[in-house]
Amino acid sequence: MSLETEKARAALDAHVREIVAWHFDPASGSPFWLDYAKKLGWDPRKEIGGFADLSRFPAFEDEWLRGGPVQRWIPKGFAGKPVYVFETGGTTGIPKTRVAFDDFRTDYELFSRTLPEKYFPKGANWLMLGPSGPRRLRLAVEHLAQYRGGICFCVDLDPRWVIKLIKKGWMEHLEAYKGHVIDQAVTILQAGHDSACMFTTPKLLEALALRLESMGTTIRQAGIKGIFSGGTEFTPQWNRFAHEELLDGAYMTPTYGNTLMGLAASAPTGPENNYKITYYAPQPRAVIEVVDFDDSAKLVEYGQTGRVKLTTLTKEFFMPGFLERDEGEREPPHEKYAWDGVSGVRPFRGFAATTTVGVY
Repeated sequence: MSLETEKARAALDAHVREIVAWHFDPASGSPFWLDYAKKLGWDPRKEIGGFADLSRFPAFEDEWLRGGPVQRWIPKGFAGKPVYVFETGGTTGIPKTRVAFDDFRTDYELFSRTLPEKYFPKGANWLMLGPSGPRRLRLAVEHLAQYRGGICFCVDLDPRWVIKLIKKGWMEHLEAYKGHVIDQAVTILQAGHDSACMFTTPKLLEALALRLESMGTTIRQAGIKGIFSGGTEFTPQWNRFAHEELLDGAYMTPTYGNTLMGLAASAPTGPENNYKITYYAPQPRAVIEVVDFDDSAKLVEYGQTGRVKLTTLTKEFFMPGFLERDEGEREPPHEKYAWDGVSGVRPFRGFAATTTVGVY
């Protein structure tokens, strides 16, 4: 283990102790975790000494996040502060919800440091070509633009409707809705707002590039210099296709994120590494592990495939050992990130047949 990795692990252990102390203190913790502690038979504040000890908690169940009252997740230490609530998915049954105060801002301010200013100029305006509504992404990208000194222009996009259209096989309606979303993006790009940066998903990036091509222009010629994009469709093959056929020299960085984790940045990717994409969680605020399909307490070896296990560690939200709906390969630390990463992220094979990807 390198010195940097040892330092990162020590910092993570200290952070775990701080977060556990906060969430299980009757003065600052949330009703959910304070009630949960009563059933444990042991005091996490005394017995959790570092990250490895979090394995003493049973796996976090996503059903705990479905339905209300959502107030049970609000830490007493944040009483009286304005509360946001963000939803995930919601295409089948009750969506998972997460309360938030400033985490979405903090996550994207940290991510901002990873963006090269040559392609994401400070003061530039942004186009947010992605999901709107009760999702965290809209406000998070808007904050990123504001944090970097710009203004964010957003489209109206309901991914739940997209998934319903796909499931019903209404492909003509799907194409019409996609056209409606791309119309909004083109209107913003043509309106003289000088948008130089963009968030979008792989499918929407492709649709936008093809629309602009039909108009005799390109994403770069429309003024976009830097793009950050995310979604399970972001494969090395698609990454290469985008660079060779869609971007016309605009810069693009892949990301892996969700409402529960925040945002994992990627190590540099391009022809020099065969367009391989490796994501690194924003430790110590979140940790990604790649674990054995049959034993979630066991890490797979580097280069081996397993299920993604996520732990979120902020004062707003504590989520130990949540098994994601994704799988991938475990990757060693990178010079920029002194902890494990994950590559080849794709829908978990146990759910893949029932997962509809939609706009991602």
